[in-house]
Amino acid sequence: MKEIKKTRSYSLEQYAKFLIPSIIGIIIFMLPVKEFDPEINQDKVTIPIAFVASFIQNHIGSILPGFIVLVLIVSAVGSLLVKFNIVKPKSAYVRGLFDQTPVWFITRILAMIFVLMSYFKVGPEFIISKDTGNFILNNLLTTLLVIFVFAGLLLPLLLEFGLLEFVGTLLVKFMRPIFTLPGRSAVDCFTSWLGDGTLGVMLTAKQYEDGFYSEREAAIISTTFSAVSITFCLVVLKQVDLANLFVPYYITICAVGVICAIIIPRIPPLSMKKDKYINDGEVLDESIPLGETYFSWGLHKAISKAEGHEGIVKFMENGVKNALDMWIGVLPVVMGFGTIALAISNYTPIFEIIGQPFIPLL
Repeated sequence: MKEIKKTRSYSLEQYAKFLIPSIIGIIIFMLPVKEFDPEINQDKVTIPIAFVASFIQNHIGSILPGFIVLVLIVSAVGSLLVKFNIVKPKSAYVRGLFDQTPVWFITRILAMIFVLMSYFKVGPEFIISKDTGNFILNNLLTTLLVIFVFAGLLLPLLLEFGLLEFVGTLLVKFMRPIFTLPGRSAVDCFTSWLGDGTLGVMLTAKQYEDGFYSEREAAIISTTFSAVSITFCLVVLKQVDLANLFVPYYITICAVGVICAIIIPRIPPLSMKKDKYINDGEVLDESIPLGETYFSWGLHKAISKAEGHEGIVKFMENGVKNALDMWIGVLPVVMGFGTIALAISNYTPIFEIIGQPFIPLL
């Protein structure tokens, strides 16, 4: 274990490079705020980025479905051209965006077919009805489209200025033994629970692609930490007319969520996933050098990360790439699998059969 000198001094500018972007990121992605919801005629809890997305969606919502159709066509046709070597992109990023495995390639083709059928209302009812394809297109994807833009552009505030390094170092002794996860996964947890599960998954996916999480860790974070966001809980409560019981409901959900997050990673199938890093990368070193405290070493890593930032141009470039990754990669998955799942739910008894064992329990 290497020894690092404990005594260090940082300038006000160095502190500012770390703290200002990180605090802005926390406010945008995690700070709960109230927004009036006319559907329930009362305030609801949301986060600033979701509030902005909702505002934009309310004002230009009519043009968003058409734009989504265009995005899904680009995703499918681009994958088709690259997959069969009709077009050979020189950029590794563009090639990675469109060169997909057979499963995801087929998903993108299906998504394009489903979205065209739903938009033009042509095809079987179980695909294009207001409870299946048209619900995914006009209700879900329009929200995700806008959120992905702002989330993608602003996600580097959490990723690139030392917040993950600082929090990860402070919380490693808590997260590793309890949840079997790196300390930095606490930020994913807070983003998902206090903010939005979709944003938590985006953050986790980016961390996995950058080599900070193994396959097992990314799967655990995405499944155990991304199902209990404040916004999702409000949607569930609104569906059953219990929005007035939000506080006791959410406290209960958090308690159950923590218990599940402790147990689920230790049993199959998550326990069977391998600690394999993307591109065979090395295991993340979370050790603390001799002579350091968790706080001093976390601060050192955070400021070093912030100092290494390459400026506003790189910040915007990374943000645009994040947004494109979500648009081209995630929207087709939601359209494809979402439409199929809703068709099964609404037009077959499969989910009723699966739910039978839970009736006596509930």
